[in-house]
Amino acid sequence: MSAPTSQISGEDLWRFGEGTHDGLHHLLGAHLDETGCTFRVWAPNATRVRVIGDFNEWDHESHSLWPSDAGIWSGHIAGVTNGASYKYVITGQDGESLDKTDPIAFATEEPPSTASRVCDLSYEWSDADWMATRAENNRHDGPISIYEVHLGSWRYEPGGYRALAHQLADYLDDTGFTHVELLPVMEHPFYGSWGYQTTGYFAPTARYGEPQDLMYMVDLLHQRGYGVILDWVPSHFPVDTHGLARFDGTHLYEHEDPRLGFHPDWRSAIFNYERHEVRSFLLSSARFWLEYFHADGIRVDAVASMLYRDYSRNEGEWIPNDFGGRENLGAISFLQELNRKIYLHHRDVVSIAEESTAWPGVSKPTDSGGLGFGFKWDMGWMNDTLEYFKHDPVHRQWHHGELTFRMVYAFTENFVLPLSHDEVVHGKGSLLARQPGDPWQQLAGLRLLYGYQWASPGKKLLFMGCEFAMPGEWHHEQELPWGLLENEGNAGVAAWVRDLNAMYRSEPALYEVDSDPGGFHWIVGDDAENSVLVFARTGNEGTPPVVVVCSFTPVPRHDYRFGVPIAGEWTEVLNSDAEAYGGSGVVNGGPLLTSDEASHDYDQSLQITIPPLGAVFLRPA
Repeated sequence: MSAPTSQISGEDLWRFGEGTHDGLHHLLGAHLDETGCTFRVWAPNATRVRVIGDFNEWDHESHSLWPSDAGIWSGHIAGVTNGASYKYVITGQDGESLDKTDPIAFATEEPPSTASRVCDLSYEWSDADWMATRAENNRHDGPISIYEVHLGSWRYEPGGYRALAHQLADYLDDTGFTHVELLPVMEHPFYGSWGYQTTGYFAPTARYGEPQDLMYMVDLLHQRGYGVILDWVPSHFPVDTHGLARFDGTHLYEHEDPRLGFHPDWRSAIFNYERHEVRSFLLSSARFWLEYFHADGIRVDAVASMLYRDYSRNEGEWIPNDFGGRENLGAISFLQELNRKIYLHHRDVVSIAEESTAWPGVSKPTDSGGLGFGFKWDMGWMNDTLEYFKHDPVHRQWHHGELTFRMVYAFTENFVLPLSHDEVVHGKGSLLARQPGDPWQQLAGLRLLYGYQWASPGKKLLFMGCEFAMPGEWHHEQELPWGLLENEGNAGVAAWVRDLNAMYRSEPALYEVDSDPGGFHWIVGDDAENSVLVFARTGNEGTPPVVVVCSFTPVPRHDYRFGVPIAGEWTEVLNSDAEAYGGSGVVNGGPLLTSDEASHDYDQSLQITIPPLGAVFLRPA
């Protein structure tokens, strides 16, 4: 084995050690040239590093790497070609040798095999039109409706990424979502982790094909007009022996002390965000997916577990920071740097935080003390809303505040309203099963839930299968029960979601002013006795308002009067009780005319029939 022909520059080494390098994938890993392959790996505490692979019959003594002062071992092996499998044999200070996958491998063997694979990432993209204009599709004052997908269980397709791409694009055409969010496609050894126990921070899972096959999927979706968001997990990683844990015989990527470096819930290791080289590794991973796979954004998993040292820990199981507090100062500064880097290089993408606490400023700029994310999942809305919908309608008047409380904080962040995979697993039941009442009322309640979600300020996210009222929980080893769409009730819910998406995209009042109190106005917020809400959504100047009426009991409300901001003729745009959606047909046909009877601080009012367990959308004619 020879030393590599080109060395890493001093500036790159300095940025790597400073913790600001976000391009390690250009320097480390396995890189092909015309004569073979250069291997580079960071293992500063190793005493020896060798490369084994199918090119040397996995011989532990054939090819040793050369160390450098920065702890990077490197070497060039002639004759290695694209697709070759390899691992590093890393010998620690104690003399123990471990076979490790490459932390910056671009491809892997298909699990349960664990070797890295040399990979040329060349791909000829055809999404130039999308990339040139995607800022329009990701803007905060635009419609964003996200379909969350686990590829392995969405629809069984032996063609992997490429075949799924066409089916998914066709389905998005039908359902009208603007974006798809993929549960982690980064390589993971345990399929049952759904991708959230990542080992390949630079490698898409080989379960569905080659890296270029995933590129093809993103490319095709872009050509068809859909954004692609990737789940990304910098909060923890599995302790499988071939992965990052104790990589060079020491706790290199994770904290040594389990009170800082081990997650009790997920039985996994926690990154050491204070270590500069680890920060560079994670910054580079995020940029890699945006750069090489044209991802339109990342959704960062489990941010709350990163922010708090005492997350899911009892007294005595965690260590306070240098100031005696529970905040993880290293994680905070890392997340701020992450978002600065993302928006420095890709101003037209989105970063989204799954953050389940009231941490202030998650989606505020870093220069004003925020974490710098573009959006934050509103877990409070999700929990309060689903808890409310579990109540029998006869008792809902006593829980009215579970719906109205959200408006106290709704404009403190740029929110996404999530009904995600986490809400249909682990004994929680499906969204349909949580609705009380008989089967008709359950379907009506589900349509009402989605109507209320699409009407509320914030971007939308819905997990696959929920759009057609899947009755049971999601199971990652089973394909979605697509045959349900032959049932009138399930097809009705699917049609309702399709029409909600269409209306959402066509009514700017529903998305232009999502993060400002000026875009929302209560009309009737205090009718707990009837469990009715009426509110107006307004957009920029000149945008017609949309008035939304929701009734959370199975009782029609005839001649219900409420004030409206504009006098004259109004039209019922959508009604969840329409027969086309499986409803009872309590709709308001024909034009609706205001009267001069003042109501709810408006000089004019409308009088309509509110359907049972129904959501009604009205706009000026």
